[in-house]
Amino acid sequence: MRPTLPATLLLSALLAACVSTKDVPVNKNISQNSQLKVHPGLVGQAIPAELQTDMRPSQPNVAPDLGATTGSTRTPSRPAEPGAQPAARSIYFDFDSASLKGEFEPVLQAHARYLASHPKAKIRVEGSADERGSPEYNRQLGLKRAETVRQKLIAQGAQEKQVSARTLGEARPKQAGHDEQSWAENRRADLVYEAEH
Repeated sequence: MRPTLPATLLLSALLAACVSTKDVPVNKNISQNSQLKVHPGLVGQAIPAELQTDMRPSQPNVAPDLGATTGSTRTPSRPAEPGAQPAARSIYFDFDSASLKGEFEPVLQAHARYLASHPKAKIRVEGSADERGSPEYNRQLGLKRAETVRQKLIAQGAQEKQVSARTLGEARPKQAGHDEQSWAENRRADLVYEAEH
């Protein structure tokens, strides 16, 4: 054995024993002046209020008048003029569900009142689904949603002959996209008034 090998091993062992194990302090204020920025929560910093998101819906999920051309389709409905057709025309559903949400009760009541006071008015309920699921399953789910809304309108005062139901399945998405926001917009039943005779 060469004399330098044991000396090298001994020196390496001594140096390893002298290494400090103190924690290196983390810089809590990482500068983000470059073009690439990291969310503060990912680097252990407090998240500023403007970056915090609330996962609860901030407003009811109702669509404005179909003739409106504003950006978002989920805005609170504006009060309708007396005797006018209600402005909100979409009823939204949870994933894989045809059960009505309580937040849409006032919308359906308003449409039922309008139909009851306008016996010649007719409405078509068009049920839709998001793109997940087979086309046949989505057609069936869309029809269940349309029938649920139709039955609710009739129970609240509309005449059976005034309300029809059909399914669109996934054929007419309101919002193109392959994310939860798009899917939520597409899980709906739209209320379409036909011309009064």
